[in-house]
Amino acid sequence: MVNWVKIIGLTVAAMAVASPVFGQDGSTVSFSSAFGAGLVLIGAGLGIGKIGASAVESMARQPEVANNIQTAMIIAAALIEGATFFALAVCWFGYATA
Repeated sequence: MVNWVKIIGLTVAAMAVASPVFGQDGSTVSFSSAFGAGLVLIGAGLGIGKIGASAVESMARQPEVANNIQTAMIIAAALIEGATFFALAVCWFGYATA
């Protein structure tokens, strides 16, 4: 539970620090876009971390299939990163049009 409090606190602090930079042109800062981007990055980090941990554990249990596991892990991580970049683009363009 403490880890979630730290993650949420750091996300809110980062958004508070970055908000004046994004609003320099006189436009209003969209809090929802920044919050969405923070959630996207947290989710992607947790997902890729879980994939890595599971892959290392699987490789330790069955070293003979380590190459297959590593290939599957890299493909899954790439798919997560692709979805993350798409979600960040949606948050960014949602901010730009607000």
